[in-house]
Amino acid sequence: MKNSIITQVKKLSFVFVLLSAFISLSGYNFLTAEANAQEVEKFKTAGKFLIGAKVLHLFTDEDSTVSIGGEAKVDDDTIPLLEFRYFFTDNIAIDTILGTTKHNAAAIGTALGDVDLGSVGVIPTTVTLQYHFNSSNNFLPYIGAGINYTFFYDVNPGAVADVTYHDNTGFAINFGFDYVLSENNYFNIDIKKYSLSTDVFVDAGDAGTATAKVDIDPLALSIGYGWRF
Repeated sequence: MKNSIITQVKKLSFVFVLLSAFISLSGYNFLTAEANAQEVEKFKTAGKFLIGAKVLHLFTDEDSTVSIGGEAKVDDDTIPLLEFRYFFTDNIAIDTILGTTKHNAAAIGTALGDVDLGSVGVIPTTVTLQYHFNSSNNFLPYIGAGINYTFFYDVNPGAVADVTYHDNTGFAINFGFDYVLSENNYFNIDIKKYSLSTDVFVDAGDAGTATAKVDIDPLALSIGYGWRF
């Protein structure tokens, strides 16, 4: 319980530091910035396309069943990210992301002890349908839901002979907000919670083989700046 609380505090601290650093590096004064009402009204217009350049941190929340006992551990990762959004109507948009994470993996407390499973690249291909609420100020909140197909690639098996991860389909829920800086520029904070799992096969050579069902279920926080076309 204590370790879980410490982990959550560390994650919240990271979010605060990441947000503070972005605002500081941007050099933008969000306290005095104010897009006029006409710019805000035009921002989310049917037929418009948005591109965001962002930083994303992926918080893993793994749960696992391992054939030789113990549990799977998958590290967090921070990456640059591109986000693309298209408005079908003034309130409904489709959103997708372009980015890849890389994670160190291990099996902890197994019958073979702690086993280093090296690293794996992950491409969480995600398409989200969003509803953008009307607002009388610069803050434009939205919610959404979608599907993802996750690819696992570039596997480094670490201390074992081989590790195989099976690609899989999952779901995502989404919420966030845009802060309108001008008619064609915005600041964005976005959170996606994924339902993501994989079946893992481990070949440990002379030590034998093992299988695992791993629910990674990450929380993805992204912060960035965007352009409207």
